[in-house]
Amino acid sequence: MLDDEPGRKRRRFWVHPIVAQRQQKGQFHKLFNDLRQDSNKFKSYCRMSIETFDHLLICLHPDLNFVDTSMRRSISAEQRLLVTLRFLATGNSFASLHFEFLLGISTISGIVCHTCKVIWQRLREAVMPTPTAADWLRIAAGFNQSAQFPNCIGALDGKHIRVKKPPHSGSRYFNYKQYFSVVLMALADSDYKFVIVDIGAYGSTSDSRILSASRMGERLRQNQLALPEPSRLPGSAGPPAPFVIVADEGFGLSPHLMRPFPRRDLDDRKRIFNYRLTRARRYVECAFGILSSKWRVFQSSIQMKPDNVTLVIQACVMLHNFTRIHDASTDADLGLNMTSSVSLDLSRPGRPGTAGLAVREIFADYFSSPEGALSWQMDVIRGSR
Repeated sequence: MLDDEPGRKRRRFWVHPIVAQRQQKGQFHKLFNDLRQDSNKFKSYCRMSIETFDHLLICLHPDLNFVDTSMRRSISAEQRLLVTLRFLATGNSFASLHFEFLLGISTISGIVCHTCKVIWQRLREAVMPTPTAADWLRIAAGFNQSAQFPNCIGALDGKHIRVKKPPHSGSRYFNYKQYFSVVLMALADSDYKFVIVDIGAYGSTSDSRILSASRMGERLRQNQLALPEPSRLPGSAGPPAPFVIVADEGFGLSPHLMRPFPRRDLDDRKRIFNYRLTRARRYVECAFGILSSKWRVFQSSIQMKPDNVTLVIQACVMLHNFTRIHDASTDADLGLNMTSSVSLDLSRPGRPGTAGLAVREIFADYFSSPEGALSWQMDVIRGSR
């Protein structure tokens, strides 16, 4: 018998007596049906409405449904999804969830990782498909309406996700903010949804290097993003302007990626451009804020292996877009001030390209012209001096 082998710890229980009471005292069996009777409480608990939860369950059910065996009953797809959502929504440890749901710690770990993987695989094409030229035009129309920045196809930035230091990793995960992290690089639209993401880069790597090494950066350099042809800015008789991504000074300037003018020697024209770019760039900052406010696993260090951290981030990105689409989340619901300005990070300048400089000049001229100026922009830049 294996239990009689020398040095092997003898197993005390096949199922611990506390875990055996799961169907009588576990949170899923005891609380879940009551939560479904109160839509506000349900949304607070699951971070989505009842209708959205049911829709999500239908999407994931084929990969979360397991059959009973002669040894034990399977855990239902509904319970697997609920356990995962509670982990993502609270960031509670698996040990804490063990006492809430009366499931084994290793069982919870397996459920969370598997469900996160299924969420990414099942939802990716539905909520974050590869953009087409028509999609880019729709995104650009949104930025023009919301941020008054025409020909903008997204706001780009990186977010450091705090993690437990992986063994034998040296300083690769140690970032300039003095903690260990992996990076979520994301392009967001004006509805705070993520359009393209790159996940899992070392925290010590700069934003520009992450973009350069990513598939998105490679496709941007090789003009493989199916971007629309350059077009004149609204009301302008000047040269056609390419469609561009807006970012901070952590990124390099290129014909399709705009960053602010350096702080030195700024005149009113350059200040206006920086202000207008910042108004557009704030959308990715706000998208990150919504993501971490809803899914609070990001508000503390994730105690998982790097590969599993990637699964968690992937799932949260998919759930973020899914709830933005189906729940039409409002800014007030999340307690965020979306009108606040975003300060520029000037600590990591890059070397601008000649073509990028020319494109930036086109936008700077337009924003200072009668056709592209905002009535309040001069008051803002004079007040910021």
